Amino acid sequence: MRYSLIIGLCLVFFVSCKTESGKTEQTQKEEIVAPPSRYTLTPFSPSQDYPDARIESIDYRNGKFNFEIGDSDYELGVQTPDAGTKMCANSDKGQHIHLILGKDPYVAKYVPEFELEVADGDHQLLAFLSRSYHESIKTADAFVGLQIKTENGDLVERTPITEPTLFYSRPKGTYIGKANTEKVMLDFYLLNADLGEDYQVRVSINGEEHQLGRWQPYYIEGLPMGENTITLTLLNKNGDPVESSINPVSRTFTLKSDPAEG
Repeated sequence: MRYSLIIGLCLVFFVSCKTESGKTEQTQKEEIVAPPSRYTLTPFSPSQDYPDARIESIDYRNGKFNFEIGDSDYELGVQTPDAGTKMCANSDKGQHIHLILGKDPYVAKYVPEFELEVADGDHQLLAFLSRSYHESIKTADAFVGLQIKTENGDLVERTPITEPTLFYSRPKGTYIGKANTEKVMLDFYLLNADLGEDYQVRVSINGEEHQLGRWQPYYIEGLPMGENTITLTLLNKNGDPVESSINPVSRTFTLKSDPAEG
């Protein structure tokens, strides 16, 4: 009788432990399930190719930039042929130069010579040729990346940027209407860093983090109307931010509905 009672108590204890263990395992599984993403990032559709596009030279004198653009199929101020298929914001002024100084938003220029005030001092400068829908041309000759020093509207020192560096390009500004806000292009420019095993880009969209291992533009979907903020961080193979005066970089942009669309 005593042995039966002991065996019975052990069985009850065993079942109880098993049940509690099951609950614990279920709780642990529930704790590690990530919430669904609010935003999706998908690769940009293949774009008009410009393999021979190139910036042959750049100068800055008396407050004026002067670019020499090489002869090729690429031309400033014209529409990129596939612009109508991209389903994202497009400039009606056509193809252009994106000029970026450090963390500042780019300026778009549709001619090779233009005036621009640059403060005296040291700057990281990136200029690249862009399609009319603002996607950068990511070929070896279509950009210039320089560490520069300016004084009184003149470029007095220049050296190539040799460190791994990420520049933010798009999104930027204000987007209006369904065609421009449903899919927003994310585009950035990398110097001296190949994404994959050695480097990654962390994208924070309104606080939600995504990680990218391939250098290409992406469609962002699911963004709400109003202000949105994106932060880009170039990471090394250990997952740490790369040391740079412009890493990370953030930009706030705005999406608006078009009253005419009802």
